[in-house]
Amino acid sequence: MQQYWLMKSEPDECSIDDALAAPDATVPWTGVRNYQARNFMRDVMRVGDGVLFYHSSCPQPGIAGVARVASGTRPDPTQFDPGSPYFDPKSSPEKPRWLLLDVQALQKTRLIGLPELRAAPELADLQILQRGNRLSITPVSEDHWRFITEQLMR
Repeated sequence: MQQYWLMKSEPDECSIDDALAAPDATVPWTGVRNYQARNFMRDVMRVGDGVLFYHSSCPQPGIAGVARVASGTRPDPTQFDPGSPYFDPKSSPEKPRWLLLDVQALQKTRLIGLPELRAAPELADLQILQRGNRLSITPVSEDHWRFITEQLMR
């Protein structure tokens, strides 16, 4: 059964434009350093799942496109690179802590910002809108996915 996700990326690291320009429009989703988000990738996310590509930590955060999960998980090489901001000295190739998966960008959309998401009563319980939510990967219900892709993106 297909599931749906919202995945945050800082546009100066990987934007929807970068993802669409990538070979085969596929990018490795590196730098996840939260155990719950990692566990979503490892235990729940599957190839073909829908992704709302969300720009965060920028002047206008919001949903910027639609993508899909394009691979299973594998160790994130940035955890082993001392020059990477995502380096983890407690991780080793024999016992990696952090994973990545590939995301395939499907389309860029108009930016759907937080004020517009908050204004829709249908999205009141969307996880990204909940107070204190800082996860980079959150599940999206099928109803929320449909409303966003069929109502807000048109």
